[in-house]
Amino acid sequence: MVSTLGLRPVGEGERRLAPDLARGAMLALIAVANSAVYLYGRPYGIRQHVIEHDLPDRVTAALSMTFVDGRAYPMFAALFGYGMVQIWNRRRDDAEGRRVLKRRSLWLLAFGAVHAVLLFSGDVLGVYGLLGLVLVRLLRVRDRTLLVLAGAWLVPVALLSALAYDTPQVARERTIFWSLAVEDPLTALALRPVEWVLTPVGMTGVLTAALVGVWAGRRELLTVPDGLVRRAAVLGPLAGALGGLPLGLAAAGFLDVGGSAAVMALNAVHTVSGIAAGLGYAALIALLARRIGTRRGRLVTALSACGQRSLTCYLLQSVVFVALLPPYGAGLGGRLGSAATVALAVGTWAATVAAAELMRRAAVRGPAETLLRRLAYPRG
Repeated sequence: MVSTLGLRPVGEGERRLAPDLARGAMLALIAVANSAVYLYGRPYGIRQHVIEHDLPDRVTAALSMTFVDGRAYPMFAALFGYGMVQIWNRRRDDAEGRRVLKRRSLWLLAFGAVHAVLLFSGDVLGVYGLLGLVLVRLLRVRDRTLLVLAGAWLVPVALLSALAYDTPQVARERTIFWSLAVEDPLTALALRPVEWVLTPVGMTGVLTAALVGVWAGRRELLTVPDGLVRRAAVLGPLAGALGGLPLGLAAAGFLDVGGSAAVMALNAVHTVSGIAAGLGYAALIALLARRIGTRRGRLVTALSACGQRSLTCYLLQSVVFVALLPPYGAGLGGRLGSAATVALAVGTWAATVAAAELMRRAAVRGPAETLLRRLAYPRG
């Protein structure tokens, strides 16, 4: 039933466990994926991952490519679409709903621009802002049309992914995110806006994931998972692993895949299977949240608190990485291997989970979420 009180932010007691738990847990994968692109000072290989020589680093790189790279952001896109439906369902009328969702998307785009220019040009907030503007126009589209669009969009996603990552298997110079390998901070500052504008080319799969998220949001599948969700929880991660493993083995030097055409094909499969994996991860966490119910322990509570403050925690990750990894920071990205970098990423994520839990205990919202709410929702 549509509310007659107008749109407002969701209160603490109205939140559902599954989306918050998913965001909190998956921020670990976001940290692992983002930290990898900060490594520099060595030859670059497939998808600009540095070429490793030590066995622990090679194994870590293969596992990261298989289970993390291109798998976390589709899950967040699905949750983004799911959340837009929840906001839409609380509208007083269509005009009000569109105004709030459009305003929220535009401010996400602005947040992304600031984040990209000052910290990390691989920012996803701007991509989700653009995505939100598209979804606002599709929220009243029929379910069948949504799913047809989601499936049809996989074709250009595969082609663009193949072309975007058609780079030499061994290269001395970076072909993406040049700012992360330069020593002069002012040069890096000048490069980041250009890099941010190019970022959506490598993240076109978010549209398919978000459209599925809208469809799932209409049925509240994360809150009341059904047989389809259970199948997705198994088949999605399995497809992601099978589709990501060949490229992971190739990137780590365990598999010779031949020429450029083979690498392009593997990149296309890697990207499309990553969308399936992201949706499967979300389904898996929905089932876990359903089993947990109200019996939340300290870990689940802390992860949920992180999910409720995911925007703040995501930005905090960038602050830590920029301070420690690039050459204009502490320069650890030129010395750490993949295994140590993953450890740093997981440690950073754990610190943000602890910070979010402290904020929860103090009854404090995340500062980034608070600002976005004040900007997006009408006063009063």
